[in-house]
Amino acid sequence: MQLTKFNYDNKIVRDFGIATIVWGIVGMSVGLLVAVQLIWPFMNFELQYTTFGRVRPLHTNAVIFAFVGNAIFMGVYYSLQRLLKARMFSDVLSRIHFWGWQLIILAAAITLPLGITTSHEYAELELPIDIGITIIWVVFGINMFGTIIKRRERHMYVAIWFYIATFVTVAVLHIVNSVQLPISMWKSYYLYAGVQDALVQWWYGHNAVAFFLTTPYLGMMYYFLPKMANRPIYSYKLSILHFWSLIFIYIWAGPHHLLYTSLPGWVQSLGVVFSIMLIAPSWGGMINGLLTLRGAWDKVRTEPTLKFMVVALTAYGMATFEGPMLSLKQVNAIAHFTDWIVAHVHVGALGWNGFMTFAILYWLIPRIYKTELYSTKLASVHFWIGTLGILFYAIPMYWAAVVQGLMWKEFTPEGVLKYPNFLATTLQIIPMHMLRAVGGTLYLAGAILMTYNLAKTMKKGRLLANEPAEAPELTPVMVNERSRHRRLERKPVLFMVVALITILIGGLVQMMPTFMISSNVPTIASVKPYTALELQGRDLYIREGCVNCHSQTIRPFRSETARYGDYSKAGEFVYDHPFLWGSKRTGPDLHRIGKKYPNKWHFDHMLDPTITSPGSIMPPYPWLIEQPLDTTTTKAKLNAMRILGVPYTDADIDAANAHLSQQAETIAADLGDQGVTVRPDREIIALIAYLQRLGTDIKATEQTAVAKTED
Repeated sequence: MQLTKFNYDNKIVRDFGIATIVWGIVGMSVGLLVAVQLIWPFMNFELQYTTFGRVRPLHTNAVIFAFVGNAIFMGVYYSLQRLLKARMFSDVLSRIHFWGWQLIILAAAITLPLGITTSHEYAELELPIDIGITIIWVVFGINMFGTIIKRRERHMYVAIWFYIATFVTVAVLHIVNSVQLPISMWKSYYLYAGVQDALVQWWYGHNAVAFFLTTPYLGMMYYFLPKMANRPIYSYKLSILHFWSLIFIYIWAGPHHLLYTSLPGWVQSLGVVFSIMLIAPSWGGMINGLLTLRGAWDKVRTEPTLKFMVVALTAYGMATFEGPMLSLKQVNAIAHFTDWIVAHVHVGALGWNGFMTFAILYWLIPRIYKTELYSTKLASVHFWIGTLGILFYAIPMYWAAVVQGLMWKEFTPEGVLKYPNFLATTLQIIPMHMLRAVGGTLYLAGAILMTYNLAKTMKKGRLLANEPAEAPELTPVMVNERSRHRRLERKPVLFMVVALITILIGGLVQMMPTFMISSNVPTIASVKPYTALELQGRDLYIREGCVNCHSQTIRPFRSETARYGDYSKAGEFVYDHPFLWGSKRTGPDLHRIGKKYPNKWHFDHMLDPTITSPGSIMPPYPWLIEQPLDTTTTKAKLNAMRILGVPYTDADIDAANAHLSQQAETIAADLGDQGVTVRPDREIIALIAYLQRLGTDIKATEQTAVAKTED
């Protein structure tokens, strides 16, 4: 048989590997900055660009899309070429993909600290960057499928199935979640509102974790773990069951992030059912990985790469058991909005994604540089430091979550809240946050140690940019394969279409009724659109990242209604583009904050939170008092909202800034009566207007009803 000679492209693998290391250090460093700000708020250095609200999404984007994203591309470009016995389809597309992705990361690093954000979790980047992501993702897809089409190995190995599912699903998620109406270059409003927006966001958010942080890593696990252990994958049949059940079930589970909210109950129930079912395929993948090490456990003692892999798979098993447990309503009622969610996410991110990335880097870099790892001992030290880092991070967060969940719900024998002041809980868990910061420091130190080790390894060797390889050309199929799945594996386009249909089913079933049947999201007559000033204030609230600490949805629990007020209704959010329910309570819920405190209280709270809340870990926002409100976009914003279905009239839009100024003058005058001198054109006035509006439509209706009864 005649063999064709060709070269693997190791340069693109090296480039993505270096980017993984660099962005990993950056993302983890920003994460440490975020962590210490929850202990010492002055660690924002009194700059508006480094406050928790702005930097926290920078951390998540840097870790998910910069660190993990580059690691995915590193692993895919290395394994895909070898599994298909072919060089990547186009070196030019590979370079465009690499530099385009780095530019997207750089754009995120610039815009997020500036407050240019959509507020959608894991999708905070504004429309121009979203368009860039779409273009680069298509470039990646063309390059990947071009390589699959020109392959010299007819059979598509398990890893490639996961790569294909990752590509098509992330494309669908990104496009659906990014449908926005632009106001200006860097400001857009989501097409969806309120409950619908929440459903789309967490359909996207949950499955971004599934198909960006999970499926590509499972693909890499199926390739790299057998290579590291020098053992075949434990079960081919289990891999088939694992793959198809995982991608079908995962897509349904998003609503478990919205339990006890005003999302329709039937959608919540579907989310719970499929979340519980998700344990089976998830653990199927973990078991397939761990059992691959049968007969190779002696190597785990001496090979750092296998140590990292074993802990990564264990962390994956823990996280994918914990997720379904958190979707049980009884557990969710206590754990949601607490630090348990933070711990859960980081067991996956640090253990599963981080440790597998480290393992692949330690295994891959010496091979493309044709040398030995500089120091196996340093790699083992990194393993133990990193493992301690995970433990010091996760365990205190679980403990903090138990404290939060119990303190928030505790009543005295007389039937009143034992801890009515939210701050009491915050102060109680600061020691746990300190330990979390210690854990983050250890984990970062381990990553820095790895960087040194790999840099010395690169210096010791020499990159084999074009690695020689040979394989026979693809020949026509001569034997009728009995297995249907085997036949499917030989048809990449059909495989992609089947995977696409599989992942679309769950999303369509959950979202279409909510969008097409109006009774699923009932309206409330008393709920009116925001005034021009309130809308501007809402955008400032989004800019400052307040939603990262404060939820805006009150669940129907006695403890929450006693603390915050009446529970939230679906009809209250019909004009909210985007929704701002939040996913974590570092501070109290704000949905009923309107009219609860005078304007001066809000002014003092933003000037220096310790004035109104001694011991608060919220940073001050003096720039809101100093900076003038930009009113040049007011009409454009109202007009865009009208296009999206908010009932603003021509008169509302034409007189938008006049009405804005009038309301601002009223608030400024009230502050003046209370001894505060502030100009009505400052940003603080708009933010106060928005905060004073929250939840008052329902309150006003209830008060009117009571007054009529008394008459």
